[in-house]
Amino acid sequence: MTRTDAAGLAVSGATPRAQEIYESALAAFLGWRRTADHPLASATHEAPGFVMAHVLEAWRLLCSRDRAIAHSAQAVAKRAAALPADPRERMHLGAIGAVLADDYEGARRRLGELLRHHPRDALALQVAHTLDHLMGDTKMLLGRVASVLPAWSPSLPGYYAVRAMHAFGLLESGRYARAEEAASEVLAHDALDARTHHTMAHLFEMTERAEAGARWMSQHAVAWSDGSVAAVHCWWHLALFQLARGRFDSVLQLYDQRLRGDRSTHVADLIDASSLLWRTELAGADPGQRWQELADAWAPRIDDAFCSFSDIHAMLAFVGARDWARAGRLEAALLQARATPTRHG
Repeated sequence: MTRTDAAGLAVSGATPRAQEIYESALAAFLGWRRTADHPLASATHEAPGFVMAHVLEAWRLLCSRDRAIAHSAQAVAKRAAALPADPRERMHLGAIGAVLADDYEGARRRLGELLRHHPRDALALQVAHTLDHLMGDTKMLLGRVASVLPAWSPSLPGYYAVRAMHAFGLLESGRYARAEEAASEVLAHDALDARTHHTMAHLFEMTERAEAGARWMSQHAVAWSDGSVAAVHCWWHLALFQLARGRFDSVLQLYDQRLRGDRSTHVADLIDASSLLWRTELAGADPGQRWQELADAWAPRIDDAFCSFSDIHAMLAFVGARDWARAGRLEAALLQARATPTRHG
């Protein structure tokens, strides 16, 4: 029996209970909440043939900058590919396959075609939006979301997540007043939308309002830090506002307590730490021994050769620590990786 999801899209292989779990996980993924991954295992256990539950799991993994996490999507995609699926689900699987083959442009084309036929597929939109951002395509970052907005209404679950994407697209296109208006609309309906708080941080930065930005981020810290995948990154934004104000003690306190307090090994957290220390040192402050701890945290990633953005920030840590041996190892690993067919080896 074919069921339909909350947006009216057909889903294959779902049971009522599995679909309920999936909808919850999708809402968490769209809202940048850390709970997105937890329910999915229950959904696929309840309904092993539920294609979109596997698809969501694969996209969640592929949106990671961690090579091992992203690589694990291959097994998920393989399981999903063996299941009966409708054309929309097959288009998702084709886009997943393209990413696994390092064909990001092909993945974006497939997702674009999917959205032309199914503009209310919020998962496809979020992934395409993420890929547009990674590829630096500001035109598509805004245009893709704008093109599907007429198909959405506030009565549909996921609408404000779509509006949040639109706000970020407006921001990245330099339309700051409209972006702030759109962000305010989202937060009026969902005060916990971490993506929109992140957009607000960028707005304050791009309009050179460091004091107002620091005040905003501090006042809304619970909303963007509690259970959000963007928590560390938003602390980084707050630290940037303090850096712009010349408050080096506050910057390093945020670094110690919020960015490196738990000695996170997540790649995204390491990137923020490298970026903040480098900027702080350029501004004239002395990070002290912090570079060495960070270089040690980056060391297991030397052979990843997965994301150039990550590699650059690893190198910043090694150079900051004056760890020339590790810097040389990273350079050699990247030269060797050029011979592999894809970033997945």
